[in-house]
Amino acid sequence: MADMLWAAVRHETAFQDYFDWDFHTLSSRERRTFITHPKSNHLALRLNAVEHRATFSNKALFNVRFAPFLGREWIDLRTASDDELAGFFTRHDRVIAKIADSLGGDGIEAFTTADIADQAAFRAARLANRQVLLEEFLTQHPEMSRLNDSSVNTLRIVTYLDDAGAVHTLARVLKMGNGGDVDNFSDGGMYTMLDEHGVAHYAAFDGDGGVYTVHPRSQTSIVGFAVPNWDKVQAFVDALAREVPEIRYVGWDIAITPAGAAVIEGNYNTGVFQLKPTATGVREGLLPVYRAAIGF
Repeated sequence: MADMLWAAVRHETAFQDYFDWDFHTLSSRERRTFITHPKSNHLALRLNAVEHRATFSNKALFNVRFAPFLGREWIDLRTASDDELAGFFTRHDRVIAKIADSLGGDGIEAFTTADIADQAAFRAARLANRQVLLEEFLTQHPEMSRLNDSSVNTLRIVTYLDDAGAVHTLARVLKMGNGGDVDNFSDGGMYTMLDEHGVAHYAAFDGDGGVYTVHPRSQTSIVGFAVPNWDKVQAFVDALAREVPEIRYVGWDIAITPAGAAVIEGNYNTGVFQLKPTATGVREGLLPVYRAAIGF
């Protein structure tokens, strides 16, 4: 407990940071290499203009602004007519309901449209739960589904747009669900890091500290997994990062579909992702990468 408090003061380490990255096993020099959530928050507040943050914190506003990058149909249950909702159900076998301002996957729920007997009751129930957005359930690339077919397994790509207009990739993350509707780390999912070619070389871990070299549901090897269409992902994220230049530091959630990449959301106050030392043997974090790109 004393060491945890010291790490909070000396390295701005939140409790979850201390736990996830095994700070109790690291030397002071090793601890100084980790980007922590409080440090990331400093960057978000400094680099992202206040007047443009709502575009990213509200999923309805985000969907409107980034429509060309979504790769899916969506409607707002607050404004859609009965005919528009009926047509949406006709076109899509499975849909996702979302709270517009939720974080960490909270309030996301999947539905099979064939099971919806009363459209009016469905709308009323979703609005009562603040699930105002209804989106087409993305069909992910078969290779991504091979990891886990209960959720869309996404990438978190953290980028920084510098003063000269160059986009720097700070972190590449492969997120996977584990039986639930979403792949969020805070909701039962797991993650590992990717190299610059989109390949995972290390085990994934979840919020309870579980470590997985093989996915527990699919038995697909996580170590050695290569993200399909990676060349398209890099160009896609580069374009995303330039779309709202006033928001310079973003964590993008990207799905891989058979047709290419699709953006799920952009997080202007992104979570932090790094390898777990006891699971991988890697005892250095990404703070040097962030510092080299941003210059703090």
